[in-house]
Amino acid sequence: MAVAAVLGWTGLSIQLYLILLGRWELDASLLGGLVNFFSFFTVLTNTLVAVVLTWELNPRQSPARRWFLWPSVRSGIAVSIALVSLAYNLLLRHLWQPEGWQFVADELLHDVMPLLYIVYWWLYVPKGTLRLGHIGLWMIYPLVYFAYVLLRGDLLAAYPYPFIDVANLGYPQVFINAGGILAGFVGIALAVVGVDRWLGRTH
Repeated sequence: MAVAAVLGWTGLSIQLYLILLGRWELDASLLGGLVNFFSFFTVLTNTLVAVVLTWELNPRQSPARRWFLWPSVRSGIAVSIALVSLAYNLLLRHLWQPEGWQFVADELLHDVMPLLYIVYWWLYVPKGTLRLGHIGLWMIYPLVYFAYVLLRGDLLAAYPYPFIDVANLGYPQVFINAGGILAGFVGIALAVVGVDRWLGRTH
């Protein structure tokens, strides 16, 4: 668990450094680079993963720790990080070939951390507490994110992912793409709830 937490923060740190370095070399705003960094669903979700793993290792009680370690919260994050990996590998990996430190960050954030977190969820998160109603709560996160990137894109004409690039695809196609991804999210969520119920009965 400690190794997973360190790898999570390492991947995020490398990605942040690379984004800020790119902005520095272009003599662009570093604050803008920070905003850009947190405009990726991958970054936001990996941050949630790293926070959960860090709280798991920290015995000091607090309201934030209790909230992040609720089984339903940890399970919702598992759904989101699984979506990160699947969406990247199915929709984005073929679009570029990162090298050097970008390759390291890429693999950590899209492959290594999703796998490690799913293993963590399977082994350490109490099972048998999830209900179908949790899926509706989990959907709030990607829906709010989608609304944010549409608003940000409208203001800045910049979109973090090509499949939601309104400037190139138009709103109808973007909503179709987003609907497909949301359907994938719901499919993963149903699988998580199903596994939770199965493991809850067998343990």
